Amino acid sequence: MPVIRTVVTSDELRAAWPVVAQLRPELDEQRFVTQMQRQIADDGCRASVLYDDQGVPRAFAAWRVMEMLAVGKHVYVDDLITDADSRSRGYGKAMLDWLKGEAKRLGCVRLQLDSGTQRQDAHAFYLRERLRIEALHFGIELT
Repeated sequence: MPVIRTVVTSDELRAAWPVVAQLRPELDEQRFVTQMQRQIADDGCRASVLYDDQGVPRAFAAWRVMEMLAVGKHVYVDDLITDADSRSRGYGKAMLDWLKGEAKRLGCVRLQLDSGTQRQDAHAFYLRERLRIEALHFGIELT
């Protein structure tokens, strides 16, 4: 049975790197570990990993509790990644359900996330799981 744990140590984050790298190839392992530890310490970010029966990481989520005027107190999911070789085994659903449960346990009224426009398979999954497209996200690089 899969187990989900929130992780903080360098070793725990390094073990999750092969999954994270599939969504974040622009990072390298050390930058990922360093940045996640900074976000955990400074920004209240949490990193959670779903491990299969053999203890192999199969899904990863970076998330945080936020409060905004538009939506109230909510969990915002920075990243939700399922190992590409392990898709359609229920790991992504298990992680998303766990995140919803954590959000409720923490007194949140919503779960929110952004997803890149190119990630059509992820969108199909989110829609299947009853998440709805509610807004467009805009951004600009400040150089």
